[in-house]
Amino acid sequence: MKGLLIGLTGGIGSGKSVAADRFAARGAAVIDADAVAHELTGPGGAAMAKIREAFGEQVLASDGSLDRTAMRKRVFADAGERQRLEAILHPLIRAECDARRDAAWAAGVPYVVMVIPLLIEPGLQSSSQTRRFDRVVVVDCPEEKQITRVMTRNGLSRAEVLAIMSAQATRPERLAAADDVVQNDNGIEGLHRQVEALHENYCAQADKLRAGG
Repeated sequence: MKGLLIGLTGGIGSGKSVAADRFAARGAAVIDADAVAHELTGPGGAAMAKIREAFGEQVLASDGSLDRTAMRKRVFADAGERQRLEAILHPLIRAECDARRDAAWAAGVPYVVMVIPLLIEPGLQSSSQTRRFDRVVVVDCPEEKQITRVMTRNGLSRAEVLAIMSAQATRPERLAAADDVVQNDNGIEGLHRQVEALHENYCAQADKLRAGG
């Protein structure tokens, strides 16, 4: 059974998680690609054998999980290392997300939201990833607000936040690829109102899809 599939993305610190939580509260099935990646790279995770083989013991924590700090330093210092890691993780993440999507559709949820931070590829306005989705939602806010939020939330320096942002798509690239935009620059209530409106729209689209319209 196929249902309505929504892709949700945004830059670091944009408020993706807040928007995703609101969609979930309204009855959507939310699948977080980052959470799936953490499961795959946890102790005994399905990706760990390949990561150990590709990168060695130095990127493993004492419990056998991925040492994310050590790996982050490697992938930000060397694009080739990042591509090697992505070649291992991305197929596993996609397969698990797709399995959860199919289970949610089978359970009769109105629609599925996949939260994918890097849904919009840097340097590209569209990709095979975005074409998987019926709608792409971008949570957007001014870049200075992103930087401030991440510095406060994660305890990172401004330079570290800027390095992360430089590896992501630009704000104009994300907006160009969006079907729907949630502006997160005017408080949580404003964000919730926008999600509520999208929820009603997506429920109507899902009903039409199920009816074969």
